[in-house]
Amino acid sequence: MSTSAAAAPIESSTLALLALRCPRCHRGKLFSYPATNITKFMDMPDVCPVCSQTFEPEPGFYFGAMYISFGFAVAIFAVCGVGLYYLAGDPDVWVYVVAVAVVTLVTTPLTFRYSRAVMLYLFGGTRYDSRWATRP
Repeated sequence: MSTSAAAAPIESSTLALLALRCPRCHRGKLFSYPATNITKFMDMPDVCPVCSQTFEPEPGFYFGAMYISFGFAVAIFAVCGVGLYYLAGDPDVWVYVVAVAVVTLVTTPLTFRYSRAVMLYLFGGTRYDSRWATRP
């Protein structure tokens, strides 16, 4: 597990969220391992490895991320369904079920990570501070 920081912070909060970086310094990684590590894709450090910002503002904070994850799942279902309808010519119901199940399983690590990141950025109470390193 590497705790190295990026050379320069990402100035845009939207780009930092997409890169899964700390909401305060935009340098530290939100997750300890890559999303391709099937057994550890959920592991988050307790604090940012760069600025020591806590990643869990209160106990049970990430229960709210389930609602965000549900929104992502609905979007995945809709895109899959519409895509199959137009690209495969309205196949049988079992094709829809299998396709949606496979796409959902494949995108689970990303859905999990981005729902937690969105929760932290929107409701974590921390904003980007370009001068965090100069403060005592």
